[in-house]
Amino acid sequence: MTIVTCDLATTLDGYPAGPSQTLERPFGEIDTETLHAWHFGPLLERHQAEADAIVGADAYIMGRNMFSPKSSEAWPADWIGWWGNEPPYHAPVFVLTHYEHAPIELDGGTTFHFVTDGPDSALAQARAVAPADGRISVAGGASTVNAYLAAGEIDELRLHVVPYAAGLTGGARVFDGVGPIAWTAVTGRWTPEVNHVVYRR
Repeated sequence: MTIVTCDLATTLDGYPAGPSQTLERPFGEIDTETLHAWHFGPLLERHQAEADAIVGADAYIMGRNMFSPKSSEAWPADWIGWWGNEPPYHAPVFVLTHYEHAPIELDGGTTFHFVTDGPDSALAQARAVAPADGRISVAGGASTVNAYLAAGEIDELRLHVVPYAAGLTGGARVFDGVGPIAWTAVTGRWTPEVNHVVYRR
């Protein structure tokens, strides 16, 4: 059976990104160097297995703001995502949005599909393209993750928790409005930069 997972780098107080996202600041007002230092640059080798797992799914679901910055237009002109011509996903990606857009097919096997009829539809479309024993990843942001958590659709939660509290007064936090869910901790790995913890329902 297809498993639905979520990989999320987050601060101690639950922020995977901050408010006031712009083209120049994809993660908004948050210390991205602390949040993602383990995932890029010289520290990556120590965390390669976790980084590879983030982009090892058979299909992905993400919110609109994870694909593009907010704009006065429905879509910024010629925008194809934050990642350029060859995104790291190499699989179908279903983007939740209120605005219709034709699919965007890019190098390496990534195609962005734009879903305007809600999270249930996005998950159904992802299940339709993933193998029966494959994996669907809810990639973010926090509001999208929370919607699937609240619906009981995430089977495995993989949190990458950095030792930093953002102390923000705006932005979405993971678990906000979700309600109680019992999880079982199945694995964890501590490093000075980030704790990798995996929970299953």
